[in-house]
Amino acid sequence: MIVTELIEKKRDGGEMTREEIEFLVNGYVAGSVQDCQMSAWMMAVCIRGMTERETADLTAVMMDSGDKVDLSDLPGVKVDKHSTGGVGDTTTLVAAPLVAACGGTVAKMSGRGLAHSGGTLDKLESVPGVCIEQPLERFKDIVRNNGVAVIGQSADLVPADKKMYALRDVTGTVASIPLIASSIMSKKLAAGADAIVLDVKTGNGAFMETLEGSKALAREMVKLGRSLGRRTVAVITDMNRPLGMAIGNGLEMKEAVEVLTGRIPLGDPLVEVCLILGSRMLTLSGLADSVAEAREKLVDALRSGAGTRKLRAMIEALGGDPAYIDEPERLVKVKSIVPVCADRSGFIGSIDAKKLGISAALLGAGRFRKEDVIDPAVGILMNKRYGDTVKEGETLAYLYVNDDKHLDEVVRMVSEAVSVSGERPAELPLVYDVIE
Repeated sequence: MIVTELIEKKRDGGEMTREEIEFLVNGYVAGSVQDCQMSAWMMAVCIRGMTERETADLTAVMMDSGDKVDLSDLPGVKVDKHSTGGVGDTTTLVAAPLVAACGGTVAKMSGRGLAHSGGTLDKLESVPGVCIEQPLERFKDIVRNNGVAVIGQSADLVPADKKMYALRDVTGTVASIPLIASSIMSKKLAAGADAIVLDVKTGNGAFMETLEGSKALAREMVKLGRSLGRRTVAVITDMNRPLGMAIGNGLEMKEAVEVLTGRIPLGDPLVEVCLILGSRMLTLSGLADSVAEAREKLVDALRSGAGTRKLRAMIEALGGDPAYIDEPERLVKVKSIVPVCADRSGFIGSIDAKKLGISAALLGAGRFRKEDVIDPAVGILMNKRYGDTVKEGETLAYLYVNDDKHLDEVVRMVSEAVSVSGERPAELPLVYDVIE
């Protein structure tokens, strides 16, 4: 086969065979296909799209490009949960322990945050001592003994995606549903889970800002999971505002503990989304006959403290100091806490979640480049939610600061991100759709 002919075939709208996709992807991993050639092909995919069969073949080829995790010796249905990325999204740290407390087996390989979107691994590492790089057998032992473990991905897991994603980021080829879906699902499928719950965010703080785009991505990923033998469901959740009140790694870990210990009540948006996702994880695991039954089990685990005990045990198994789960305020000790106040009275009419995420990153809570070092204690703690009333001079948010280099800019950005209007805004749904 000739690479240029494959590029031209996709450029002209042709449908590629499995063998042609294997030749291209495996050649790129091996180095015989050049960056410029893969860039040209991915741009052709962005313009021409891919059929369902092509996308499934691309996903399978990427999945097979490196190591795959075998979890077959672990008991029960192994369930994973993936979020497409958001702001104040601490659901894994709540839902995964609760599912384990209800008898589930949660074996999850997660990622780090970049730009405005937070990463679960960074939140875990806000606890001193936590090591997210664990040998496979140690990872499996933690799951076997505790029912839940979250670690980083192996360097040899889906190398095709690592190379292709890095190239997409600098060639304007990110916004393609077949490429996004195959990137996400190749990693999830290679990680060995039997069942996958996808939390597809939609709104101004999400990767997919439109509901139409979020639904299209969710449908594509559910089809991919099921076509490759995994029980898969996608829940489309709102990201037109931060999900929780905390934005930043230690702050979000602290908030997760507060949810699990009952300090944040049922009905809170973060708590409800955690219960919605956890319910789907339990039903896919065969541990509940209905979503309603699953929710009851999760609420029982919440009220009994069983979820907290699972999180504490996982932190300790990963080398972390469990005292930080007992006293989570120790996670957020900073030099100063700076209030950002409202300049008028009214209602919180809109919140730009993406701008808040970028603001937290400027304080040191996130990365703009993969090599950036984060400060686990800093970030933003919201004092007002969407739709709340606020008086002039009242605090909208608190900035947790150790380095004031960008402080003036962050104060301005946070003020701009939270708008105050004269009328109470319409309610936003937490969940827009469930794709099964």
